[in-house]
Amino acid sequence: MKIAVSSAGQTLDDSVDARFGRCAYFLVIDPDTSEFEPIQNPNIALGHGAGIQSAQLLANKGVTILLTGNCGPNAFQTLAAAGIQVITGVAGQVREAVRMYKSGAMAGASGPNVQGHFGTGMGGGMGMGRGMGMGRGMGMGGGMGRGMAMGQNVQNVPPTHPTEGPSAGATGKKEEIAALKEQAETLKNQMDQITARVKKLEREEG
Repeated sequence: MKIAVSSAGQTLDDSVDARFGRCAYFLVIDPDTSEFEPIQNPNIALGHGAGIQSAQLLANKGVTILLTGNCGPNAFQTLAAAGIQVITGVAGQVREAVRMYKSGAMAGASGPNVQGHFGTGMGGGMGMGRGMGMGRGMGMGGGMGRGMAMGQNVQNVPPTHPTEGPSAGATGKKEEIAALKEQAETLKNQMDQITARVKKLEREEG
């Protein structure tokens, strides 16, 4: 079994990238040995089809599980056709995300959790894919481990600046609102996973 994680960097200590098709790197990990291969995403700048191309890349690497923040419909369909189980709503440190998956705290997604072209920006920019500055104040508390800070290190991609024109400001606000809604959905999914895990542990103790 191989696990792929969309990552902001090349190590297990980096943060999960909320984008799938346009993430900075994929870390392909052997969960038994913790050995991993960092793969720079060649599709990060694609205007269209980044999710499909990234899904095919992982299929060629023999990946069977994908951990990511968000996955659009075309990418999800391609991943499912390749037999890759998709788990969305993942955030925090890559190492911690893999540990949570191995502990049974994460459930596979039944479908895409964002619309197509999520993570693309206006005018060809990188866009809003990794959140709009949710900040470090979203952490789950000292007992949840280093990797559980929901917004930590997700502001590395600068927000896209509105293009020129009379309607640019309104369009930019719409893009930001949409991105914030998607980030909120990602955080909600992670909270649901944590809550389910807590309940499971409490039942086992009882």
